Amino acid sequence: MELENKKLSDDDFFRIRQEVLQQWPTGKDVNLEESFTYHKKLPEHKIFSKKLIKAKLAGTTLIQPRAGVALIPEHIKLLTYLQDKGEADLLPTTIDSYTRQNRFQKAEEGIQESIKQSKSMLNGFPAVNHGVSGCRQIIDALDTPVQVRHGTPDARLLTEIAYAGGFTSYEGGGISYNIPYAKNADLEKTIRDWQYADRLTGIYEEAGISINREPFGPLTGTLVPPCISHAVAIIESLLAAEQGVRNITVGYGQCGNLLQDVAALQTLQTLTDEYLRDKGHGDVNITTVLHQWMGGFPQDEAKAFAVISWGSTVAALAHATKVIVKTPHEAMGVPTMEANAQGLRCTKQIITMLGEQTVDTNSLMDEKLIISSETRCLVDKVFDLGGGDLAKGAVRAFQAGVLDVPFAPSRFNAGKVLPARDNEGAIRLFDPGALPLTSELLEFHRNKIAARAKFEKRDASFQMVIDDVYAISKGRLVGRPN
Repeated sequence: MELENKKLSDDDFFRIRQEVLQQWPTGKDVNLEESFTYHKKLPEHKIFSKKLIKAKLAGTTLIQPRAGVALIPEHIKLLTYLQDKGEADLLPTTIDSYTRQNRFQKAEEGIQESIKQSKSMLNGFPAVNHGVSGCRQIIDALDTPVQVRHGTPDARLLTEIAYAGGFTSYEGGGISYNIPYAKNADLEKTIRDWQYADRLTGIYEEAGISINREPFGPLTGTLVPPCISHAVAIIESLLAAEQGVRNITVGYGQCGNLLQDVAALQTLQTLTDEYLRDKGHGDVNITTVLHQWMGGFPQDEAKAFAVISWGSTVAALAHATKVIVKTPHEAMGVPTMEANAQGLRCTKQIITMLGEQTVDTNSLMDEKLIISSETRCLVDKVFDLGGGDLAKGAVRAFQAGVLDVPFAPSRFNAGKVLPARDNEGAIRLFDPGALPLTSELLEFHRNKIAARAKFEKRDASFQMVIDDVYAISKGRLVGRPN
């Protein structure tokens, strides 16, 4: 079947579905009509999209952690603590690494080892192994909407079980859960597999059940220029909308410069709305999410709280619909539930204090103009490469380096783009690779990098890139020379 940005027919979808549900024994418990009935009985306060829309209309920012352990009782205990003690507005179920690779037998062994050791031996919740009934125990036990977060190139069975299990929000996409996560996953296949996940979402929508979808915004989370993450978010939103998705949250990973981050979040909302409207999907409800700093964290907890607070400030001033919160244990591995709750309460305090404040300066307007111009260059070129077909264009764009994610492991990614910070800490292009930017935009980036080099009394070089990658963990934003 040739890849194209076209809604899957019922014949194609249900033919593929027969194979998908046979990947693991719990697939046999998925029944669409029965799942629809379960969802329709959920109270409104447990439905992710309803809470997001209310927050967007009110101009408030919701807080959400990351969290997931292997066993159902412990997972419920963890999420209940984050709900009650962390004051989380939205909850996650982070999926384990074996499930992300569809290695369900290894996940099963992890469950058994967790029972034996009386602690989680998996780095997340193995939803496929726990099945529909196990997932529903999570939904039934909590008073807050829950989202599945993972990182799976082929998430078709996970999607089926998560939706039948009552989850009302689901992260991922064919680009954002491939290029930053996998080395050898074929891009054409992952886009096709995520068309299946999005068509399933559309089928639930057509049955009157709202399920929120969220492309993964930060990508590699390391010095990603806003135009690149924006382009991927817009493309994945358009692909999802074509399959019938009607509630989408587009994301952005905090880069560190206040004005650039605020500008990025505000343009992400505007540009996604614009492209969806232009392509006939004006009925899709778009919300935004800021991911707090995704790079290296200080080991000192007090300093880690400062990084969390900075991300919270960005989310509040940009009026993101929600923010994904980090913990003061970020540099040390899996956080305790107490530390996770501390990060949430810290974020909530800042958002509450800054909720009515805005930023409106000429510099902000300039940054928004730059990001918007760059993003349009990329997205429009993807359409051109596909002859108007976005799915084909996305594959060809990565082949040509027109889309290129910095520091991604995928062999389908050119890896030519090198970002570095300018003298104010905004992310610019040290080497633009084959990004199809105008000569004026390329000159803007050259001048910004040159101004920093002059200030630091050194040549513009790859060492700047290296210095910037490690800067935050050393207490700085810009990686200045010693």
